[in-house]
Amino acid sequence: MAYLMKDTLKKLFKRDDTDDFELSTEQLKLEVDALFAVLADLYGPDKLILKASKLDALGLMRSEDLGQRVQALSKLINDDPTERPALNTEQIPAALEEIQERIAEIIAKRSVEDRLNQAVAIKMQERHEEYLKEIKNQVLKETAGPENAQTLKKLARIEKMNATKPLSSAIEILRPQTPEEIIGQESAMQALLAKLATPYPQHILIYGPPGVGKTSAARVALETVKKFPDSPFEPDAPFVEVDGTTLRWDPRDVTNPLIGSVHDPIYQGARRDMADAGIPEPKLGLVSEAHTGVLFIDEIGEMDPILLNKLLKVLEDKRVYFESSYYDPNDPQVPLYIKKIFEEGVPADFVLIGATTRDPQEINPALRSRCAEVYFAPLEPVQIQQIVRQAARKLQVEIEDDVPDIISQYVIEGRKANNILLDAYGLARYRARGNSQLKITSAEVREVLRSARLTPYVHKKVTKGKAVGRILGLGVSGFVGSVLEIEVKVFQTSDGKGIVRFNETAGTMARDAVFNATAVIRSLTGLDLRNYDLHVNVVGGGRIDGPSAGLATTMAIYSALKEKPLRRDIAVTGEISLHGNVEPVGGIYEKIFGAKQAGVQTVIIPQENSAEVPSGLKGIEVVAVKNIEEALKIAEAD
Repeated sequence: MAYLMKDTLKKLFKRDDTDDFELSTEQLKLEVDALFAVLADLYGPDKLILKASKLDALGLMRSEDLGQRVQALSKLINDDPTERPALNTEQIPAALEEIQERIAEIIAKRSVEDRLNQAVAIKMQERHEEYLKEIKNQVLKETAGPENAQTLKKLARIEKMNATKPLSSAIEILRPQTPEEIIGQESAMQALLAKLATPYPQHILIYGPPGVGKTSAARVALETVKKFPDSPFEPDAPFVEVDGTTLRWDPRDVTNPLIGSVHDPIYQGARRDMADAGIPEPKLGLVSEAHTGVLFIDEIGEMDPILLNKLLKVLEDKRVYFESSYYDPNDPQVPLYIKKIFEEGVPADFVLIGATTRDPQEINPALRSRCAEVYFAPLEPVQIQQIVRQAARKLQVEIEDDVPDIISQYVIEGRKANNILLDAYGLARYRARGNSQLKITSAEVREVLRSARLTPYVHKKVTKGKAVGRILGLGVSGFVGSVLEIEVKVFQTSDGKGIVRFNETAGTMARDAVFNATAVIRSLTGLDLRNYDLHVNVVGGGRIDGPSAGLATTMAIYSALKEKPLRRDIAVTGEISLHGNVEPVGGIYEKIFGAKQAGVQTVIIPQENSAEVPSGLKGIEVVAVKNIEEALKIAEAD
């Protein structure tokens, strides 16, 4: 196009082949006048004058000097207001040639723009007609209306339901509102707050038994941190809660309530207008709802492993990205928000708080590496009692003095303690029949316990004195420690073919601990255990496994063989080596609290576990030993 325009201008301004100076000059003047005329047609006379004024070219245009007029043309064509040296006669032809080329380019560009504008106008008209057609169809639908007598009746019912005063929830009333109301978890609560109060809050994993306040603590921690002047969380930061055991997803990603999914046009969950237009519709998940806040996943250890890996990807990217084979970025019907979601993703920058009753070793290592870890302790009876009294105050009901103590004997979970009190509260209100002097009695609590068929949680209470071949061991399951009584009976044989019998419920590692014990006993006593039948029993048929029963088993066998009584108010834990050393074991914290609840006076633990003993421990003595001799010395003491 530009080439054709240039050729046309050359033909228009064709010069005569003459050397006559006056004739050449006259011809150049005609060319200059003609070029000004072309510019006037191109821009319009008024706009050309205005343009010349802005470029300081108006005086040059009106000059009698041919070189200055050519300079004016150059300024107008190039939009250049700068001053340049005056052109002499020899320079003018070359300057005019350059000006002609620039005018040809401008005219060609103007022609293309005109055609594009015309095409755009036609397209806009077509779109306008389509839009009017859609409006007409919508008006027709609205005129016809979707309502009938049946649908209007259902609408009236829903409106009536919405107008009804909702029932009060006792759970909401009893739910802790401040860190001080999280009973028995002072140090854990402090650690939780410290990890959220920083400008760089961390992802957190909370370990602990059920019903000790993990969920409530997470919610309270967020609300508390929001009030800090330099809090990283805004006042409206969301707290999104979900149970990891209930999270279900489709491997095709048709549905994924956690991460989000895409409803393709063929999927019935898509909006009808989207489906009709062939547009995929992204559905945001809980990770996006939790943006700038906290996503709390209870029982995170029970999540589907693949879904958990998808969550870890979101933690890294801090965004969620969607894909669909139906998405066409060039489709003009795609709404801007959907286009933005597909092309940029959706922010998902949140703090993850996961709670679990599993042991840390059972949790995905990749998840643990991204999270700080906080441990919630099992609740002691005195703390259960505090929870019961706190609940009574919130319910504004009087209770008899022994009610908290009774409830603490049957449960170790704060949630269950509250439920028992609520049941007793309901029973008391039923019997009071409007009597304002409402009081929950111990008799009503015991009636609730009987109806629920609950038994005291601590089945094994220690006794005073000593016994031969009997000792208390310690176990732990799900962050809850317990006391196991191990007893040994020894019978001498005459054939040198003595055997060792152990509980059928014992695991492989526990059986290995017994055989290690026999080797240690032989070193201690010099007795050949092939001359004895050893019967090792866990009273009650308790299921035990792992090496931690090794020390208790060794001490019980030694006591039975040597007929030396051991104290009945001690409990022991630790792995026994072939050389008689007491090796470290896990669950020390939980085992100590389990022993304390059973009334144990002294707990013997491995020396290497000393650092795990809770600070400020009261009501129980913890002694660390290096070998079997030290443990026996304590157990045999008067």
